[in-house]
Amino acid sequence: MIRRPLILAVAITALFSTSAFAQNLSPKAQYAYDTKQASTRYADDKKLCAEESSSKARMQCLRDAKGEYDQAIINAKAAQKAGNSYAGQNSKPAQQICADCGKVLAVNVTEKAGEGGALGMIGGGVAGALLGRQVGGGRGKDLATLAGAAGGAFAGKQVEGHMKNSKVWTVTVQYETGAKADFAFDQDPGLAAGDLVRNSGNGIARR
Repeated sequence: MIRRPLILAVAITALFSTSAFAQNLSPKAQYAYDTKQASTRYADDKKLCAEESSSKARMQCLRDAKGEYDQAIINAKAAQKAGNSYAGQNSKPAQQICADCGKVLAVNVTEKAGEGGALGMIGGGVAGALLGRQVGGGRGKDLATLAGAAGGAFAGKQVEGHMKNSKVWTVTVQYETGAKADFAFDQDPGLAAGDLVRNSGNGIARR
């Protein structure tokens, strides 16, 4: 997680907005100021993320940093819109966009191939060797036994791998910001196209 909470970043954005308006900046200049501040904070956050001890922590940190940056841009756009309305003496509350909220676009189920292990190879090898012993005689029988063992081991590994096949559910989400992301589940998440979701830890949850 990044060290600057989202609520703090939003508060800072609001503070900059208030300060800038106090200097009588136009809505366009105010937006440029706010987005520049957001970009600076985003760059600082990415530097902090690089200091995380594990790749998983770094990835989560970067996702959080991007979420804060997106929210700051959304707030800057809302402030610009509010400023334009105020200038026209027709001020209306700006609609807030949830950067962590989205809608399921699709759910795809695929089969993940398993991988056979030593047990399948041993079992297949023994069975193949026994069958090989039934062929020919003398050295020919020995060669047939070796060939049967090798072939049986390969077949046994393939059979065991097939028995370990598993399904993967890939959920594609489009956020209110327009961004898209895929989430993989080892079990059926119980989601369908059109469901409303939001970020929850490293995954998503229905909202």
